[in-house]
Amino acid sequence: MKKMIILVLVSLILVGTVSCSPDSNKRALLVVSFGTSYQDTREKTLDETQIAFEEKFSSFDVYRAFTAQTIIDILEERDDIKVNNVKEALEALKKDNYGTVVIQSLHVMNGAEYDDMVAIVDEYKNEFNDIKVGKALLTSHEDYNKVIESLATNFPERDDQEAIVFMGHGTHHEANAVYAALEYAFEAAGYNNVFVGTVEGFPTLENVMSKLEKNKIEKVILMPLMIVAGDHAENDMGGDEEDSWKTILKQSGYEVEVYMHGMGENKGIREIFMDHAEAAIEGEN
Repeated sequence: MKKMIILVLVSLILVGTVSCSPDSNKRALLVVSFGTSYQDTREKTLDETQIAFEEKFSSFDVYRAFTAQTIIDILEERDDIKVNNVKEALEALKKDNYGTVVIQSLHVMNGAEYDDMVAIVDEYKNEFNDIKVGKALLTSHEDYNKVIESLATNFPERDDQEAIVFMGHGTHHEANAVYAALEYAFEAAGYNNVFVGTVEGFPTLENVMSKLEKNKIEKVILMPLMIVAGDHAENDMGGDEEDSWKTILKQSGYEVEVYMHGMGENKGIREIFMDHAEAAIEGEN
C-alpha cells in the first residue's frame, strides 16, 4: 500500500512537470515599446504597428509590453487599461507554457531602454525552448537608408530657404550618436537642409539653430523623430509654451510649420521593425 501511494505521488509530480514545460508548438511575439499615455497617437502608431505584426506573423500570438512604468501606471489608474511591463509579460508567457518567444523592440536606438529590456530577457533565457530579440530601428547602415527613404515620403516640397528639423529624445547612453549619424546620412543621401536635434542630448536646438542661420533658412518644418507624437512632440516641440521649439524658432524670426505625426504612423518604419523581427526569428541577429 505504501509503495502504491509513493508511485501515485511520483506520477502526479511527473504529470505536473510535463504540463508546465514549454510547448514547442506555442509561439509568441512580444512587441515592446516605451509606451505613451496619449490615446490619439497610440492608436495611430502603436496600435497600428501591433495590427501589422499580427497580420504578418499570423503563426505567432502577438502581445504588447511597455518599458515605461510611469506610463503603465498612468494608463491603469486613469483609463483602466492594463499593459504589462517586460518582466510581467515574460512571466505571463512562461505561465502559459510558450516554447518560442520573440521580443521585438520598437525603440529608435539600441540605447538604455533597449539594454534594460535585454537584461530582463536574459533572466528568462532558460525558461523557454527558444527566446530571441529583434534590434531597434537604427541599428545597421541599411537601417539608416531605409529610415531616410521612409521619412522622406512625409517631406513637403520645399525651396532652399526651407528646412526639415527633427526632434529626437536624446539620451545619456552612447547610442545618442545615432542622431548626428542620421543627420549626416540624410545629407549623404542628397537631402539638403535636414537637421536633427534632441530634447535631452546632443545635438541641441542651439546646435540646429546655428545651422539654420548658416544656411539662411527662413522656414522650418518641425517633425518628431519619435515613434509616437506624445508629450515631447506635443509640448516640447510643437507647444505654445515659451520654451517649446516652435515658440523659440518663431521668436527668432522663422516661419514654423509643425508635422505632428509619430514615426509609427509611417508604413515604411513599421516594415523595418517587422524586418528586424523576421531576422530574429531566422537567427540572423
